[in-house]
Amino acid sequence: MADAINDSTPQAPLYPLLNGIDSPADLRKLPVDKLPAVCEELRRFLIASLSKNPGHFASSMGAVELTVALHYVFDTPYDRIVWDVGHQAYGHKILTGRRDRFETNRTLGGLSGFPNPAESPYDTFTAGHASNSISAALGMAVASQLKTDEPKRNVVAVIGDASISGGLAFEGLNNAANSNSDILIILNDNDMSIDRNVGSLNSYLAHMTTSKAYNNFRYRIYRLLRKLRIVSDRSRGKILRFNNSLKSLITNEQNIFEGLNIRYFGPFDGHDTENLVNVLRDIKDMSGPRILHLRTVKGRGYTPAEEDPAHWHAPGRFNPATGERITSPGENPKYQDVFGKTLVDLASKDPKVVGITAAMLSGTSMIMMQKAYPDRTFDVGISEGHAVTFAGGLAKDGMRPFVAIYSSFLQRAYDHIIHDVAIQGLPVVFAIDRAGIVGEDGVTHHGAFDLAYLRSIPGMTVTAPRDPQYLRRLMLTAASTEGPFSIRYPRGSGRNLEPAETSPTPLPVGKGECMREGSDLTVITIGTVAADAIVAIDRLMAENPDISVAHYDMIFLSPIDEEILAKAAASGAPIVTVEDGTVKGGLGSAVVEWLTDHDFHPVVRRLGMPHNFVSQGTVAQLKAICGYDADGIYSTLKSLISSR
Repeated sequence: MADAINDSTPQAPLYPLLNGIDSPADLRKLPVDKLPAVCEELRRFLIASLSKNPGHFASSMGAVELTVALHYVFDTPYDRIVWDVGHQAYGHKILTGRRDRFETNRTLGGLSGFPNPAESPYDTFTAGHASNSISAALGMAVASQLKTDEPKRNVVAVIGDASISGGLAFEGLNNAANSNSDILIILNDNDMSIDRNVGSLNSYLAHMTTSKAYNNFRYRIYRLLRKLRIVSDRSRGKILRFNNSLKSLITNEQNIFEGLNIRYFGPFDGHDTENLVNVLRDIKDMSGPRILHLRTVKGRGYTPAEEDPAHWHAPGRFNPATGERITSPGENPKYQDVFGKTLVDLASKDPKVVGITAAMLSGTSMIMMQKAYPDRTFDVGISEGHAVTFAGGLAKDGMRPFVAIYSSFLQRAYDHIIHDVAIQGLPVVFAIDRAGIVGEDGVTHHGAFDLAYLRSIPGMTVTAPRDPQYLRRLMLTAASTEGPFSIRYPRGSGRNLEPAETSPTPLPVGKGECMREGSDLTVITIGTVAADAIVAIDRLMAENPDISVAHYDMIFLSPIDEEILAKAAASGAPIVTVEDGTVKGGLGSAVVEWLTDHDFHPVVRRLGMPHNFVSQGTVAQLKAICGYDADGIYSTLKSLISSR
């Protein structure tokens, strides 16, 4: 399809069917034989739109037929569709009244890049982190039963083969198997997450097509017997167990879902729209939990994405005719690449160093470690809790694990960090990528809370580098420090604030650095906001030559440098703290706590992410709105000078 797409914008002549669909009710007015044409138009729309306004491309392309069939068969939004993660939900947004606003996707004030109940009644549950759809959908199904909703409300969970490997998904499956709730679970199996799937469950799903003929035969027999009223939902339990036993005998293999006594259908071709409609119609009113297994192709309908789905997960802007991706030249190193290269250097010198990530080999640059030391690199899939406890086990027996996980995803492993690492004082290094404001991915992906939620853990060293050079130095520090150690850093590029050292050295634990001496104001920063503070201070002092402003980069939040805090407090000058994270519990809170505990009471202004959830936009836009970009810091400093 790449050769056939021109650089046209979504206009009426290109989408004769799609432009008449303002809601799923309009879709359901079409004859079923028109649905493949709707799918074709929907793909053209996605290609034209996402080539200019980037987003999650390959997943949504692969789920087009499924999306159309779901909204065609089910009475949405009365019937509930719960999307897992939401990477595949762009077609869903376009069909549910947001077509004409889709150009605002992932922009400030525009559509969220993920399903968001505040945005539309068709978005039934928040989706941004994997594996929650089954549990959420089961809760909705039980609620519907308890309320005795009339007419019957169908509840559908759509989950990918990567997400279903997560622990929460298994917990939901186990609970669903033991309930009488009428939940339909659709497994969208494309053999991919972001990077290529790993683990035995993925291998199992990839080979489940060996029993496709049996499944199709059983499904046709079931439809016939149900039509003849020979079988009913009341007798389904005994029949299901008999069928499962018979299948195991014939095929010499056990279906994991049928082993849970969940009725299983599939695998079916997830790109055969008309057959999908028929299957969904047949099974939608059945009682009890059911699983529909669909095989799909990530990036379907766009050759470059089909051939390289990992890189087309979120490709940025691209030429729709050729598939050539449009990149902006950048001279500064990316933080994740500095992490990856430094980890390889550490591993070359210490055979105890190992790398662990959770389905983010490319995103965290852990792939560099995998290429250099494949036997010491572990991608555990979408299983953050397991990643942390696995690291704890490695550390307990003498290894030095570096665990690279995005900040907002590490939240899922909080208990594991405390129970399986911190209590034992194990030397696990947490490389926390995508910390702070991340931009267009929005509320579910901002790394707002890691400073706050890690600072409260006894024995946890909590750090943030101000530039890529200091990321490297902190990794060297972590490699020789006992006990758990966390380093948080943002997505993307950063420039070194000072000339980079050719032979970087470790940093003294718990010691910050004075960036500038001063007596009239004190600025205390942690992390990359140091660069914004420098710009703000330079501007203020250029406008007010008689003013001097002290600036301290703490580097370590825990243990915190008490000598710096004592010096700042003794000056009596107003203090401004700045952090790229929530102001509740992070650097600002730590400073105020110390001052109060030591009976100092200077004026303190805390800048950072406010105590509310921040939506999507560019990093620059959101930092400005939150008031801690260079202009925001300058305004705060100026107001303190003016009020003297």
